[in-house]
Amino acid sequence: MNPLRRLQDFGQSIWYDNIQRGMLHTGELARLIHEDGLRGITSNPTIFEKAITGSNDYDDSLAKWLYTATRQDGRALFFNLAIEDIQGAADLLRPVYDETQCRDGYVSLEVSPDLAYDVEATIAEAERLYDRVNRPNLMIKVPATREGVLAFENLVSKGININVTLLFSVGRYKEVLEAYLMALETRLRQGQKIDGIASVASFFVSRVDSAVDKLLEKQRANNPAAAQLQGRIAIANAKLAYAWYQRVCNSPRFESLRQAGAATQRLLWASTGTKNPDYSDVLYLDELIGPDTVNTVPPATYVAYKDHGHPRTTLTEGLAEAEQQVAMLKTLGIDLEAVTKQLEDEGVQSFANSFANLLNGITAKADMLRSSRRAVG
Repeated sequence: MNPLRRLQDFGQSIWYDNIQRGMLHTGELARLIHEDGLRGITSNPTIFEKAITGSNDYDDSLAKWLYTATRQDGRALFFNLAIEDIQGAADLLRPVYDETQCRDGYVSLEVSPDLAYDVEATIAEAERLYDRVNRPNLMIKVPATREGVLAFENLVSKGININVTLLFSVGRYKEVLEAYLMALETRLRQGQKIDGIASVASFFVSRVDSAVDKLLEKQRANNPAAAQLQGRIAIANAKLAYAWYQRVCNSPRFESLRQAGAATQRLLWASTGTKNPDYSDVLYLDELIGPDTVNTVPPATYVAYKDHGHPRTTLTEGLAEAEQQVAMLKTLGIDLEAVTKQLEDEGVQSFANSFANLLNGITAKADMLRSSRRAVG
């Protein structure tokens, strides 16, 4: 049986970490849903940058927006294009959303990365995007900066589905999960319903190994334990996050919310493409399988797992070993919290850079189309 489909037997949903217009027009997305049981899509500025500036698929739509509306800047043009894709994908995934009773079938759209440290601006843009897309199976992506966590709590309290992204540390994840519970409790105090609200916490994986492995490599010659930890900390970190998820979601506090209709905020494993060629190309899928989780998979890893994945429950295995591995880092003088904070900062900057490049590319295309129109005219 298709390994991607089999993951559902272990309680895990596969989402696709990619979107581009061709997927919608050629029937590729419909095929992935039908053949592989695909249950969602995530997007980010880097994905849209490659899709829009790396092809001509959006030129006709861009021209339409140029000539049917008042003059718009690159940011406005981008969201016009992105929302068309998000709406199309959401419509294709709507049957999944209905069949799973609001559990899956979501498409994620990120707020502008340059708002990552601005609470009020993040809230305002998230609300605008949610209203404009106008699909129940939309998730707005908000980064897990301290400011982003505050915005996230506010948005969930307003009934907006949120994908909290760029999570690297267990400590920050605990803050996110606490904010989710507080937002639901706020709604209940206000006499509002909490059923039908969905959220995921996107915990990044492979980037942790990439960063920690470099530090461990420097110590291999003098400490054999360093070599034993290479390629293991990202998975250990994720297992500790999942253990906290289980603890909270099995608590009396959450049980009272569950009785009122609340859904758990599932952990979503992101950045699951293997970056080190010495590791298995499906490492961050095979080792992170467990109930009530999502794995959003880039195209190459998606194809690889369909070919040679080995589904079985792995997230709950070796928790004590995971704790020991993280503890061993400290004995080697490696501060995992400092590493994950740096990864958060770099992640925000990377997405902001991609977003700036994207807007510049759209503006350049728009200028070219305007010049062509004037030349023809």
